Amino acid sequence: MKMINIIDKKRNGTELNDDEIQFFVDGVVNDTIPDYQISALLMAIYFQGMTKSERSSLTMKMMQSGEHLDLTSIPGIKVDKHSTGGVGDKVSLPLAAMVAATGIPVPMISGRGLGHTGGTLDKLEAIPGYQVEISEQAFLKQVSQEGLAIIGATKNIAPADKRIYSLRDVTDTVDSIPLIASSIMSKKIASGTDALVIDVKTGSGAFMKTLDKSIELAQALVEIGKSVGMKCIAVISDMNQPLGNKIGNALEIEESIDLLKGQGPADLKELVLTLGSYMVVLGEKANNFDEAKELLKDTITSGKALERFRALIKAQKGDTRVIEDYTVMPQAKYRIPLIAQKSGVISEIEADEVGIASMMLGGGRQKTDDQLDYAVGIELHKKIGDTIHEGEPILTIYSDQKNVDEVKQLLTNNIKISDHAEKPQMIYQIIK
Repeated sequence: MKMINIIDKKRNGTELNDDEIQFFVDGVVNDTIPDYQISALLMAIYFQGMTKSERSSLTMKMMQSGEHLDLTSIPGIKVDKHSTGGVGDKVSLPLAAMVAATGIPVPMISGRGLGHTGGTLDKLEAIPGYQVEISEQAFLKQVSQEGLAIIGATKNIAPADKRIYSLRDVTDTVDSIPLIASSIMSKKIASGTDALVIDVKTGSGAFMKTLDKSIELAQALVEIGKSVGMKCIAVISDMNQPLGNKIGNALEIEESIDLLKGQGPADLKELVLTLGSYMVVLGEKANNFDEAKELLKDTITSGKALERFRALIKAQKGDTRVIEDYTVMPQAKYRIPLIAQKSGVISEIEADEVGIASMMLGGGRQKTDDQLDYAVGIELHKKIGDTIHEGEPILTIYSDQKNVDEVKQLLTNNIKISDHAEKPQMIYQIIK
């Protein structure tokens, strides 16, 4: 079998069989296929797509390229959540604590941010001492004892995906539905979870810019999950503006803790309760969505969710004082307001550009080895549909540099004030 024949076959729109996909994945892992041939096949897949059978086969071959985490020693139905990524998306942090407080084990394997999207692990590392890398044995013990753990993936989970993903990033094939679906699901299946709720973002700050494409991706993810016996639901949520009010690693930890204290922005709360309710139903702690939602609300009012988050931080060696004192985390030297030049209603906040602005401050990565400044970021005081008066601050820039003119200009160019605007909906569709 030759790689060039596989490239030719897919380039011409013909379905690849299991043996050809296995040959490709083996060559990726064993380093016997050069980057230029892998890239050629990725581009062919980007343009020609893949059938359901091909997507399922690619996912399973990638999953089988490494280790499979065995969670059977943890009692109960293990439920995880995955997001396709967005700006201000700190959902995993309060969500894991709330769901765990209902008695459902939450073994969460998360990633880092790249470009305009933030990573859960980066946010957690803003907490002094927090360890995202722990042994498999410690991970299993922690989920059994504390009900949750949030760690980074080991090198042995779906190793084929790591090389393929790095090439997708530099060959502009990131937003390919078959490649996104196989990347996400190979890692989630390998992580051994019983049930999965997927947050598929749609809009300007998402990989999928249109609702139709987001639905297509959600359907592909759910189909793959169900094909291997995993309980799976996808929620399509808005990413036309940042989620919540705070963007930046330490700032998003603050907002997550605020939510667990019964505060926090309404859009973040709505999404957390929606995703969490489906997790609770899949975990069989409630019979329906409404019952699950009430259970989750109770974890906040009773303080149980906040205590679960405290237990998570303590178990992974973080400084638990952060729960009461946010200044335990790195603090920016300057707080610089962006002032509205006219009165009206906020009609547009381009999520991806706000994410890029935060990255320019040092809060995100352009390359995987970039060092983060955990203190910096942006706090929105107004969202789409909110009234603003001339001279009021639209947002505050948290920076360690006094001169942020370039960041201010980028934000000014991507926030629009009009005479009228409707608040966008948060949840568009549920895919089961």
